[in-house]
Amino acid sequence: MNTDHLDSEAPDRLYTVTGGRCDPGGPGDPALDSVTLLVAESEPAPHMQSEHADILRLCTRPTAVVEISAELGLPVSVVRILLVDLLDTGAVVARHPVPSTPQEGPRHDPDTLKQVLLALQRL
Repeated sequence: MNTDHLDSEAPDRLYTVTGGRCDPGGPGDPALDSVTLLVAESEPAPHMQSEHADILRLCTRPTAVVEISAELGLPVSVVRILLVDLLDTGAVVARHPVPSTPQEGPRHDPDTLKQVLLALQRL
């Protein structure tokens, strides 16, 4: 992982962006992982923190937490805190990945996934 950007990020800015919080959740934490998709349910409001507004603009289509982090140039941990704020107000909804269970087996055909991977590698 390239940490040059993180090292150059002013710690006081990150503190301000998150309101001093370092943990995105509490008891009702939606457990946002890096591949959770977020979709905006509203437009940015004039009074909104600029990072929140940027997230809403990015999430007009389903967008993963890690993609939002990359687009904003902010650490994933900071983005998770901002996303929990937006989830709490209903400004975004989360689409969590659906894990397969041992009883159900894999949700995707392994042969199809292999073909997709090979096609992507040929690009």
